[in-house]
Amino acid sequence: MFSTSDRDRLQQALALAHEAIGRSDPNPRVGCVIGSPEGQTWATGSTQVPGSAHAEAAALSQAQSKGLDLKGATAWVTLEPCAHHGRTPPCADALVRAGVARVVVGSMDPFPQVNGQGVERLRAAGVQVDVMPAEDPLAAACRDLNIGFFSRIERGRPWVRMKIAASLDGRTALPDGTSQWITQAPARIDGHAWRKRSGAVLSGIGTVLEDNPRLDVREVPTLQQPLRVIVDSKLQTPAQARVLAPPGQVLIYAAEESTQRQQALQDQGAEIVFLPGPHGKVDLSALVHDLGQRHVNEVHVEAGHKLNGSLLKAGLVDELLVYMAPMLLGEGREMAQVGLLPGLQAAPRWQFVDVQRVGEDLRMRLKRT
Repeated sequence: MFSTSDRDRLQQALALAHEAIGRSDPNPRVGCVIGSPEGQTWATGSTQVPGSAHAEAAALSQAQSKGLDLKGATAWVTLEPCAHHGRTPPCADALVRAGVARVVVGSMDPFPQVNGQGVERLRAAGVQVDVMPAEDPLAAACRDLNIGFFSRIERGRPWVRMKIAASLDGRTALPDGTSQWITQAPARIDGHAWRKRSGAVLSGIGTVLEDNPRLDVREVPTLQQPLRVIVDSKLQTPAQARVLAPPGQVLIYAAEESTQRQQALQDQGAEIVFLPGPHGKVDLSALVHDLGQRHVNEVHVEAGHKLNGSLLKAGLVDELLVYMAPMLLGEGREMAQVGLLPGLQAAPRWQFVDVQRVGEDLRMRLKRT
């Protein structure tokens, strides 16, 4: 069913979809190629900022500007064309009106108002639709690019990715908290690229007080800044903290109310949400689900060993992004404070997804098994 040309054009569409990172959230990142049945490319598009053109509409607009007749054309799209009226009209209808005869779909869309309806609408109009099998590596790549969108729609919560920079012996800082810099500049730039693809960057009050970070995207260009989220049970964030400065918005989750401190933070533009949990701490599970309600697809965690440990013990981390530097620190802070396990059988298992060199450091991606 799928020719070499189909796979090449769908791979091209996937590359276009990557261009929507840092631009399309909370909408999924989609790429579209329109061309001849033999695989010649005529027009391309990718998802624009929310409220603007979807990938198919962008490609159709480009084709129109070239004066192309698309009757009998094929469209290759990384995600099922939408079939509902949101801020933009249905892409399935637009493809039909343009005269497209065949659509190759990389992945189905789980969004309830689409979820097969886009394919049905195209087929009802006489368009041939071929959907890549979910187990195909190319289909898996289309889904992985939007893993946070799928997570939010299917599980009601964002995909949580925890970034850790550590030494060979698993230390993230010296005993006094010194951690700048364990990894080199290329790894830090790569880390900002992962911030860019996230809807929210999450950290804890310990990191705010010790490192005074900004938590924004600076090392790579982006149209959108992720929401900066601080877990601060007692509202200890200083009003002059750099994380409160523009650009972007700041959300602080707290467990204990303090009118004076709350007002000082709100005066700096921060939103405060109280989610009290056990032992006077923020309810982390409720926090993650609240971010899902706010249409956050991916959460990028850059925190200290205590919050890392709490998130891991709560089973809220879906992926680990570990940068390992070729050095030994000896005594120091661990990656995550998970406590004493009763035995090896109790240790959570992770699966390596990708391992590669980034400058002088090693980057490892792992997902929960």
